[in-house]
Amino acid sequence: MSATALPVLYSFRRCPYAMRARLALVASGQPCELREVVLKNKPAEMLAASPKGTVPVLVMADGTLLEQSLDVMRWALQRSDPHHWLQPDKGTLGDMLALVAACDDGFKPLLDRYKYPGRFTDTNVGSAAREQGAQFLRDLEARLSTSAHLAGAHATLADAAVMPFVRQFAMVEPAWFDAQPWPHLHAWLSDWTASALFARAMHKYAPWQGGERGVDFPPA
Repeated sequence: MSATALPVLYSFRRCPYAMRARLALVASGQPCELREVVLKNKPAEMLAASPKGTVPVLVMADGTLLEQSLDVMRWALQRSDPHHWLQPDKGTLGDMLALVAACDDGFKPLLDRYKYPGRFTDTNVGSAAREQGAQFLRDLEARLSTSAHLAGAHATLADAAVMPFVRQFAMVEPAWFDAQPWPHLHAWLSDWTASALFARAMHKYAPWQGGERGVDFPPA
């Protein structure tokens, strides 16, 4: 990759980790070359750069590698943050990162056990995992009952990092989710998924073919 080349982002549209990275890239306006991958047929180029084989992976022109979604988000927003995603109205950046850690370390494992019960051998799956995961959503509802977003009056890194996982949870049993007494959470999720920013981040691309150039991202 030449010194003038754009960073290359390996991504999979439906992956919530890749989704949060793309949201931050759109919000920052940071251009990159996006390569949409098929996770069942991971390209050799991605595996050569990052043997862990998960997305997102951001490869810089100088070979620097970012392999974690939160690292991609922070890198993009530290370069350009026109919407002040790193500057919460309530609390600190550390507080936002703690909320994201609670999502990733606590809520996400329960989401997996709820959505994919057949992958686990114990009994803490399905509706049991759903009920445990719902406690995190109740906590979000409490936050959103006092402010429009998770860290105050405007959207931040916390909202963009957590939202894709709440969305995935909601999609497992939409009728159940919609029936829960979480009006603020429902409105927050609906506002995000109806936003122009989300539409740009979720633009559909054909799978990338090895040896070809990817597409310019964010889309116009």
